[in-house]
Amino acid sequence: MLHDHASDPGAGRRLGMTSRPAAERLETALVMRVDFGGCTLLTPDGVTLEAKVRGRLMGARKALGNTLVVGDVARVAFERGRAVVGGVAPRRNTFSRRASGERAAEQVMAANLDQVIVVASLRDPEFRPGFVDRVLAQAEHAGIPARLVLNKSDLGDAAEAAALLSDYGRAGYAGLAVSARTGAEVDHLRQVCRGRRSLVVGHSGVGKSTLLNALFPGLALLAGEVNRKTGKGKHTTTAAVLLQPEPGLELIDTPGMRTFGLWGIGPNDLDQSYPEFRPFLGECRFADCRHVREPGCALHAAVEAGTVPARRLDSYVKLRDELLAETGARGARVRTREAWE
Repeated sequence: MLHDHASDPGAGRRLGMTSRPAAERLETALVMRVDFGGCTLLTPDGVTLEAKVRGRLMGARKALGNTLVVGDVARVAFERGRAVVGGVAPRRNTFSRRASGERAAEQVMAANLDQVIVVASLRDPEFRPGFVDRVLAQAEHAGIPARLVLNKSDLGDAAEAAALLSDYGRAGYAGLAVSARTGAEVDHLRQVCRGRRSLVVGHSGVGKSTLLNALFPGLALLAGEVNRKTGKGKHTTTAAVLLQPEPGLELIDTPGMRTFGLWGIGPNDLDQSYPEFRPFLGECRFADCRHVREPGCALHAAVEAGTVPARRLDSYVKLRDELLAETGARGARVRTREAWE
């Protein structure tokens, strides 16, 4: 029986062979990358190998979907000298997003994480609070610690960066202003990554791959550029991939994103994913307070007192309204389809 490694964050680094006969020998290995019908694995002794995936793990469309993702601990059988994945250990946690497309569907980005690192920038491109707050809300929903890394600090105003990081610090998120170009605070970031499996997420063009290259030059990741006409980033990484530049340090790089859709979070429970709001929830004068202009709003009082950052409340209201609009649009589509059928 496969041992449950879900409660052990270092399991993927210490797993060994079973005592079965050689022909039936099973090994567990860490999933580094997933492609159509196969994956790249890291064995306990540090060997990287390609593996096929048994058909029974595939969905109706013969695709892996969310069955096997980066960070999973896979059970591997060796058949005629070739590795075949036949199962997956229970997951300690997962980080998901809403898959692209009109149909609402979950996309599990990675599993068994110790932290989520959101990479953003003040300039080139401009800081996008909506994107950052969506990722932080999703990490909060998943119960995974998160931190904000502000790259390209050499291009922005130091006081502005400090104010931004202070706001997120009051929300409970550790932050760091770094520069991949100059190397400022890169060593500090390297230290907070050690001993943790980190999922690195960022908006296109913020310099995520450049930053990872600065952290570990031997990785030689492809760096993208910002489109000078649109101010938006160009995609470089095409699939999530787990990198292990040194023992005890694991980074999961993800494709640069233009949007990030929440999964499993609705407009009525979004406030639970803003940890600094929790002491004030239920304290408003009106039970149906929308935290906009209602008298006796506890959150607005907390903003005035300096306990809750104003930019976070503004972000929450905008995101909640977007979720309400999306919920209404989906309901309208369902009603239209039912009427047609």
